[in-house]
Amino acid sequence: QVQLVESGGGLVQAGGSLRLSCAASGNILSITTMGWYRQAPGMQRELVAAISSTGRTDYADSVKGRFTISTDNAKNTVYLQMNSLKSEDTAVYYCNGRQYTDYVPWDYWGQGTQVTVSS
Repeated sequence: QVQLVESGGGLVQAGGSLRLSCAASGNILSITTMGWYRQAPGMQRELVAAISSTGRTDYADSVKGRFTISTDNAKNTVYLQMNSLKSEDTAVYYCNGRQYTDYVPWDYWGQGTQVTVSS
């Protein structure tokens, strides 16, 4: 089992910055990819950014150049630095950890943290 706890959400004006944190605990050695997803009201959950155990990163086109995902392995924490925030970034942000068992993916999720960007 893996537990993920997010923090760092809040209210910010457009153009501002926030940093989200996700602390992982439990069987974290089984995790191959960590990521951030978001879900706005009435919308499907979407991938924002992901980082693999090899350090490869992927970003949604809508956040490229503005958001940065990183990890602190000593703290078992993954971060999402969000700059130049826009109103359309408003959503609940979820931390995700993925593991594979016999090539079958299994996802762990945090409880979510609200990010609200005022225009």
